[in-house]
Amino acid sequence: MSSSIYGKLALTNLKNNRKTYIPYIFTAILTVMMYYIMDALSRSQGIGDQSLHLILVYARAVIVIFAIIFLFYTNSFLIKRRKKEIGVYNILGMGKRHIARMLIVETVIMAAVSIGAGLIFGIIFSKLMYLVLLKIMNYVIGMEFEIPAVTLTYTLFFFLGIFAMTLVYNLVQIRLSNPVELLHGGNQGEKEPKTKWLMTIFGLVFLGTGYYIAITTEAPLQAIQSFFVAVVCVILGTYALFTAGSIAILKALRGNKKFYYQTKHFSAVSGMIYRMKQNAVGLSNICILSTMVLVMISTTISLYAGMEDILKTRFPQEFVAKTNISTPQSDQAVEQIVEEELEKAGVKPKDMLKYHDGSIVALKREDGFSLQESVDYAASDVVELSVIPLEDYNQMEGENGTLAQDEVYAYGTVEGWGRDSVVIGDQTYRVVRELDNMKYSPKNEHAMVNEYVFIVSKAEQVQELLTAVYAGSGMQEDWVAQMSNLNYRLRFDLEGEKEACLDAMRNMEARVENEVEAGFCESRELEREGFYTLYGGLLFIGIYLGVLFLMATVLIMYYKQISEGYDDRERYQIMQKVGMSKREVRRSIRSQVLMVFFLPLLMAILHIVVAFGVITKLLAVLNLENVPLFLGCTIVTVAVFAVFYAIVFSLTAREYYKIVN
Repeated sequence: MSSSIYGKLALTNLKNNRKTYIPYIFTAILTVMMYYIMDALSRSQGIGDQSLHLILVYARAVIVIFAIIFLFYTNSFLIKRRKKEIGVYNILGMGKRHIARMLIVETVIMAAVSIGAGLIFGIIFSKLMYLVLLKIMNYVIGMEFEIPAVTLTYTLFFFLGIFAMTLVYNLVQIRLSNPVELLHGGNQGEKEPKTKWLMTIFGLVFLGTGYYIAITTEAPLQAIQSFFVAVVCVILGTYALFTAGSIAILKALRGNKKFYYQTKHFSAVSGMIYRMKQNAVGLSNICILSTMVLVMISTTISLYAGMEDILKTRFPQEFVAKTNISTPQSDQAVEQIVEEELEKAGVKPKDMLKYHDGSIVALKREDGFSLQESVDYAASDVVELSVIPLEDYNQMEGENGTLAQDEVYAYGTVEGWGRDSVVIGDQTYRVVRELDNMKYSPKNEHAMVNEYVFIVSKAEQVQELLTAVYAGSGMQEDWVAQMSNLNYRLRFDLEGEKEACLDAMRNMEARVENEVEAGFCESRELEREGFYTLYGGLLFIGIYLGVLFLMATVLIMYYKQISEGYDDRERYQIMQKVGMSKREVRRSIRSQVLMVFFLPLLMAILHIVVAFGVITKLLAVLNLENVPLFLGCTIVTVAVFAVFYAIVFSLTAREYYKIVN
């Protein structure tokens, strides 16, 4: 056979199967383009922020995994639809060796078009994505646009490898099949599946476990570990329920005679039962991908939209000057630097707080707290314990209280202590007063870790508690002495022109960190750029991957409509021949496609509703405690996605109707 015939056959086949191959090539081009852009951004020398660079590297890894799975998965739709055609070639005398050559030429054409166009569009749109990333992060300068040769090389060989693997898979499928199997390859799975009660129970157990973890997780830091366990359980449960549970539900509907023996339900339910086995994976993928899109977009938009709330939560006041080793000399040095720089800049401090404190990690017990040098923050009983001398408390709050050596004031940022006594380490104190609020740390029911504050009579008592914690650590005496010192903090807001305030904060930070032992500063405005870089990067990645997963969802929906159409065409034609009207056929079709394709969306929304609580706790770890903001973003995201889902569904359903009719 002439070698030129293979090219002609390949082009003819691609043209005749354009309904399936054009969407595949289009999405392959987009996948290549999006991988190139992300790889180029992750390798950019202009990205100096390590956290942003790490985010981009992780996003690139996600796209790598996605590209392999997605292109293999969509390829399975293509080869299934082609089996009958290839079987005809085989029966007409074309050997499997010749068919293999034809498939190789087809793959080479698709790979050349997909990778070539993907790289071209990637180079063009990488500049746009670069500018979008700069805009989101409020960057003015500092990053340079470049076209790295290493990215071109990696992208080329990575996707050549994927197309090569899909080709090998297709050749193996053809090699292991005989002509009769190929002719009926598009109709496999037409036997009525058995009800797999064990898998249905397995799905319910795993889905229930995931939901239980999501609902019962209370501590924000515990949510980090619990969330991923819950995600795995929900994914496994979703796949199992769509595979086995859906068949059990359909058979239950068939047993309901009032529902089943209606024209629009009869053919729909019976058809879905026979093909649900092969549809289940696709529906599960649509559900999981939809959930991922909703979670990523709603959370990243919430983080970015709530940036001011995040900054105020992380930095309650604009500037903090602090020394970890409090001595009269270091305290005076910090105060003097702050006073000098504020006066030099011509700005005034506002709501200034000065105090000493000692902070300890503790485990909450029924009668008090067990002090720990270090602990797993994910544990539910972990709290932060702050101890403040009475003199500093009186100065902060403008009071003139007195305490005996065994007496304390108690205060909790999330919940109060609520007892008459408290054991702190080895010391027992009588709680003479439960405070309602403190300037030191306002009430915050969404705080990442519950903080308890106790006011003791003297500073020496704070130092004794700290010494008791670190003395048993086995460290050197000078390290224990250093860690047992009280902290000294100056916290305040600033009044004045913005640039003058910024200059004052920069100068105070530089001098405190250089001139005071163990001194350092925190500033809301000076850290703003870093937060916009981090959360802007998260927003960029969330939308970027959301679009990628949305594209996959659309393509899976499209291929399912095409597959359903070809599978149903003969059945509906027979029904019309035995007396079913076109109107009844359309009603039956509408009933079937609505049940099949909106079930994943409803399941995805249910996943989001159940996971809402645990996601809010994860956002609290990232300092977003504005739950109404996240709720609003989630509702809007779900509503927009549902509208988009319905539009895509209606457009792809038209192809189904055309094929069936």
